[in-house]
Amino acid sequence: MQVKDILKSMLELQQKLNDDTNGIGWENGYTKEGKLISFRRCIYMECAELIDSFAWKHWKSIHTPANWDNVCIEIVDIWHFILSLILEEYKEKQINDKNFIAEEVSSVSFFDDFCKETSNPNEADIYEILNDIELIIHKCSGFDYDLGELLSVYFILARKCGLNFFKLYKTYIGKNILNQFRQENGYKEGTYKKTWNGVEDNEVLNQILKETLDYKEIYKKLQNYYDELK
Repeated sequence: MQVKDILKSMLELQQKLNDDTNGIGWENGYTKEGKLISFRRCIYMECAELIDSFAWKHWKSIHTPANWDNVCIEIVDIWHFILSLILEEYKEKQINDKNFIAEEVSSVSFFDDFCKETSNPNEADIYEILNDIELIIHKCSGFDYDLGELLSVYFILARKCGLNFFKLYKTYIGKNILNQFRQENGYKEGTYKKTWNGVEDNEVLNQILKETLDYKEIYKKLQNYYDELK
């Protein structure tokens, strides 16, 4: 698949997930239950979770290495909400053409670099990474924000954390399936079990993604693991 086709695919998957989770018309800012939606808040709260993947505390576990697998998942979680923000913003402009939106996203600064090979993340870069995360929080927490600038900072951050566009896509597919699985197993109602035999479902997903990237197979494996809890 070409880069723009992949972008379009992710936009379509996010549209479906949001439609299923929040109801048709969620772009207007409310779920089908009337709950207010703030994707910018979602982004900076996910950023806070990402920060906790690093040993940033000067008083506790100061030599603990970063959990780079979890960093990857958190980066993808942020991407879910950035995609949602993109879809919401273009819907406000009455633009629903996913090809056009993909073209716009791919023209953002640093996107071309994001599509190149990247090296493994470096523990020495942690404080630089933390600064980039906090920059995203800053860009999402004010009254005004620029979507292009937010995307550029995100692409830079993702590369520093060892992801390029294609690795992001593969992990996004897996997390999209997990999010769908959560919704279909009581996540919104509060009955979903996120910890499976002492392991968080994100970690289970990481292991499955090392075995397969097939949509149906990933879902089936998640279901098999989850059924063992019952």
